[in-house]
Amino acid sequence: MDPSTGVGAKVLTSGNEAAAEAAIRAGCRFYAGYPITPQVELMAYMATELAARGGVFVQAESEVAAINMIYGASAAGARAMTSSSSPGISLKQEGISYLAGSELPAVIVNVQRGSPGLGNISPAQSDYYQATRGGGHGDYRTITLAPATVQEMCDLTYLAFDLADNYRTPVIILSDGMVGQMMEAVSFDHLPEPSPPPKPWALTGTPGRERNTVVSFRLTPEDLAELNRRLQGRYADICRNEVLYELAGPEDADVLLVAYGTAARICRQVVERPPQALPFKVALLRPITLWPFPGEALAEMAERVKGILVVELSAGQMVDDVRLAVEGRCRVEFFGRMGGQVPTASETVERLVGLFA
Repeated sequence: MDPSTGVGAKVLTSGNEAAAEAAIRAGCRFYAGYPITPQVELMAYMATELAARGGVFVQAESEVAAINMIYGASAAGARAMTSSSSPGISLKQEGISYLAGSELPAVIVNVQRGSPGLGNISPAQSDYYQATRGGGHGDYRTITLAPATVQEMCDLTYLAFDLADNYRTPVIILSDGMVGQMMEAVSFDHLPEPSPPPKPWALTGTPGRERNTVVSFRLTPEDLAELNRRLQGRYADICRNEVLYELAGPEDADVLLVAYGTAARICRQVVERPPQALPFKVALLRPITLWPFPGEALAEMAERVKGILVVELSAGQMVDDVRLAVEGRCRVEFFGRMGGQVPTASETVERLVGLFA
C-alpha cells in the first residue's frame, strides 16, 4: 500500500466486473438478473463470487422476475442489486416504480446499448430520459450516477448502496457498453467496511415490535398524496445534498463541453489538446449525478462562456437538461451519434470549430 494515498495495489479488470466486486464489498448480499450483452460479465462475476462470500445469486427467468426478487430482498432488509442493458431495463420499469412507491432501496446497473428495440450491443447513451425521469409510472425519481472510468464503476457502485439506504430509494448506475467492457487498472483497497443504517421498517420477522408492512398500494387519495409529499421532500433533500460533477480545463474558457460517460472521455481528449490546437479555450463539465443534475454549476458557467456544446451518444437527451439549466444565458449546441456509433475527438473538434470559431 502507498501510505501517501491510502490506495493499495491495482488490478486490471473490466467496468462490469469492477461494479460487481464493489457491490460485494458494499455489502450486497442478494443479486438477481437475466443475461444480456453488454453487461453479462457483471452477472457472471456475481454468479461466481457472491455465493462464495456469503450472498445469494439468482439467475431469474426474466427481467421482470429479477426486479421483483430485488423488491422482496430489499423489503427483508438486504442490500440488493440487479443489472441489465437497455431493453432489459425497460422490462424492469414497473418493478422500479414499485420500489420507489414502497420506499425501498435498491441498486440497478444499466450498461446501455444501441436502441430502440433490441438495437445492438454497441455503446450508447439513449436511456438518459428513462433513468433521470423515473422511467415507470408516477411522480418519482431515481438517483442516477454516470461513471466514465472503470475506477468510477467501482467507486460509484459502492456509493450507490449508501445513497439507496440513506434515502430509501432506487439508485441507477448509468454505464454503457464501452465503460462496462473496457479494462483499466482499478484499486478496491480504499473502500471501507460497509455500514448500512438500521432498517426498522424491514420485514425481518423480529418479535417484540409492531407489525411491519411494505406496500406501494394506497387505497385512499389522502394516503397516496401523503406518500407523494414524503417522496417529493426526500427528492428535494437529494437535490440539495448529492449533486456531483467534475470540471476540467481552463477557468477562463470560451466554450464549454458538457458530456458524461464515454462521451466525456472523448471530450476530455479535446480539452487536453495543446492550446494552439483550437482557436479558443475549451473546458469540460462532466455530470457525475445525472439526477440530481448539476444545473446550478452549469448556469454559473453559462454566464462566463460564449457557448456550450453537449456531446452524447444519442439523438440528444441530456441537452434538454442543459438548456433548462442555462435558461438562455448562452448559446447551446448539440453533437451526437446514434445506433452505437462513437465520435472521435477530432470530429468533436471539427464540430466545435464549425460552430464557435
